[in-house]
Amino acid sequence: MSRIVDLSTPIVDHFRWPVERSLRGDLEKGDVFQVTRLGWSVHGFTHMDSPRHMVPGGPTTSDIPLETTVGEAAVLDFSDIAPETALDGAALAARAGHLQPGDIALFKTAWGARRSIDTPEFWTEAPYITRDGAEWLRARAPRAVGFDFPQDYPIRLLLKGEVRPIEEQVTHDVLLRHGVVLIEYLVNTQALDRERVWFCCLPLKIEDSDGAPVRAIAMLDG
Repeated sequence: MSRIVDLSTPIVDHFRWPVERSLRGDLEKGDVFQVTRLGWSVHGFTHMDSPRHMVPGGPTTSDIPLETTVGEAAVLDFSDIAPETALDGAALAARAGHLQPGDIALFKTAWGARRSIDTPEFWTEAPYITRDGAEWLRARAPRAVGFDFPQDYPIRLLLKGEVRPIEEQVTHDVLLRHGVVLIEYLVNTQALDRERVWFCCLPLKIEDSDGAPVRAIAMLDG
């Protein structure tokens, strides 16, 4: 029987992603139904980026076929990675040789088990992908790549209000620009105990959006 691993970040108020949450209907006030209203950035928590995020006129989440983020996934195990380590092409070649064209690539650094996503250290001490590493990934032709850490070095600078040019956001510039979907802020990857899993990541059906929240899971047989 398959075991389901939830890879999704809970949606609660966060210092980087404020969540507007209110009750439009309240049972304690005598309303017939409780009705919760939510609002947050589509690029907060576990989510999917579409090329429109950084390419004017590029494909939106509603243009991306569901098959793009559902199916066979290769788990790239870097769970022993040290903080602030640069993941370049050589590092990927040493551990990701099982990544096949058309796979979904899932990074397993288990970073969220070592630094809480609710703390600045999750961002400022994280490993990151180099341009060479992003180019190595693109050459293997995955249809999507999922990350469990803030994968572009400049993401940490956002905490100081500094936004760097897109060329420095290397996974966006090298992968997303060329149609490789990015899935960001996966959690619980330490539970992925094998090289290949069946993965499902479905975006909310938001028309013509640059990104969308997702519920991401992996299924492990046996």
